[in-house]
Amino acid sequence: MAALDEYKAKRVSLEEAVSKIQSHQTVCVAMAGAEPPGLLEELGRQAPRLEDVTTWTCLPMRAYDAFTKPEMEGRIFNENWFYGAPDRKVHPEGRVSYTPNNLHSAAVDKLHSTHNHVDVYIGTATPPNAEGYMSLSLGNVYEKDIVEVADLVILEINENMPWTYGDNLVHISEVDLLVENHVQLPMLAKEESTDIERMIGGHIADLIEDGATLQLGIGGIPNTIASFLGSRKDLGLHTEMFVDGMVDLFQAGIVTNRRKTLHPGKMVATFALGTQKLYDFINHNPDVEILRGKYVNDPYVVGQNYRMISVNTAIQVDILGQVCSQSLGVRQFSGTGGQADTHRGAQMSDGGRGIIALRSTAKNGTISTIVPTLAPGSGVTVTSQDVDTIVTEYGIAELRGLSVKNRMEALIKIAHPDFRESIREEAHRLGIVPDKRYH
Repeated sequence: MAALDEYKAKRVSLEEAVSKIQSHQTVCVAMAGAEPPGLLEELGRQAPRLEDVTTWTCLPMRAYDAFTKPEMEGRIFNENWFYGAPDRKVHPEGRVSYTPNNLHSAAVDKLHSTHNHVDVYIGTATPPNAEGYMSLSLGNVYEKDIVEVADLVILEINENMPWTYGDNLVHISEVDLLVENHVQLPMLAKEESTDIERMIGGHIADLIEDGATLQLGIGGIPNTIASFLGSRKDLGLHTEMFVDGMVDLFQAGIVTNRRKTLHPGKMVATFALGTQKLYDFINHNPDVEILRGKYVNDPYVVGQNYRMISVNTAIQVDILGQVCSQSLGVRQFSGTGGQADTHRGAQMSDGGRGIIALRSTAKNGTISTIVPTLAPGSGVTVTSQDVDTIVTEYGIAELRGLSVKNRMEALIKIAHPDFRESIREEAHRLGIVPDKRYH
C-alpha cells in the first residue's frame, strides 16, 4: 500500500482513537513537548466509561482533566517520572505517584515492572514524508522504545512540529491509528536572569574550557551560563534537553562541535523544549540529532565526550555532599530526570566535571540551601559518593575525594554568610563532624 493510502486508511477522529483505550489498560504518554494534547483532552472526556486505567507520563505541560479532576478517582491513575506544577497540586489527592528513575533506564525499568508489556502508546509526530516516515520531533527519551513494544500505537499528527533527525523516525506501518490535531506547540519561555543567577553562571563559566562538551539542565541557571561563554572556542553539545540558550551559542560561533570525540559535528539531545526560535532552528537541521534517552544519557556514553561538563540544579545540598534536586522534604517537586546520569558520566570523561548549581538561600533568604542534613524525607538525587562540584553565588566547592570534615568547610565557604556558623555548629552538635566541645 502506498504511504499516502496507508495514512488515509489509518486516520481516524480523536473520539474513535481514544475509544480503543479500555478499562484496566496501561497507557504510555509521550513527554513534555511531545505529549499529544488532543488525545489527552479526549481521554478526559471519555474517562466516565473507564475504570482502573494506568498512565505513564513525564513532565506533562498542561493541566489535563484526565490527571487533575477529582472525578478521575478510580478511573485514571497517573504514574509519573517527572512532576510538573499540575502533578504537585494533585499529589496530595492520591491520583498520581512518582516513579523513581534514572532517565537513561526509565523505559527499561518501567517495562520490567510490567513484564515488557504496555497496552497503548499515545504521542505526537510530524506528517509523513513521501516514503511514509514520520519524525517523533521533540522527544525520544523513551518514546521510540515504547512504540516498538506497545500493543496499540496512536500518533497525533501536528504539522507545526519540527522535523528532527536521529534515531527518531517511525514508519507508518509501525502505527495503528493516526489523528490530526494541528495545534500550537508548548513553549518554555526564556526568562530574564536574576543577579544571583548571573553570579552563579559566571562561576560555572570559569570551569568551562575551550573544546568542552556541555550538558545543561533545565532552569534559569543553566540558561544563564551561555551569556558568559563569549570567549570560548569550539564547544560541543551532548545534552539531555535542547534549549534556546544552545541556539544562541551555535549562532554566535561558540558551539561548533568540531572537537567532540563522540558524534563530532553534531549537537546531540534526547528531547527539545523552548520557544519558536528553538523549534525553527532544529527543524530539518542535520546538525541536530534527537537520539534515544537510553543512549544519550547512558553515563558510559556521556563519559566518552572529551572535557564533558554537566550542569544541573538542586534544592538542597548537605555537608555529606548529598544532593536533593527533586523534593521538598517528603513533598515530591520534580524528579531525578537525567541528573544522576550526566553527573556520573561527566566524571568518567577525560577532563570532565559534574556541576550542581544552586542559590545559597531559599524563601527570600530565610533558609539556607547548604544544610547539615537534608530535610527529613528528601529524595537523594546525587549521592555523596557521586558528587563532584557545587556552585553558589559565593563560589565553587570541589567535593570529589574530600572527607566529610573538609566537605563541610568547602561548603560553608559558599554558603550564605548569615548561615555559615550555624551550619558548622549543627554539624558538630549532631556529631556528623565531631567536636570535643559538644561531648
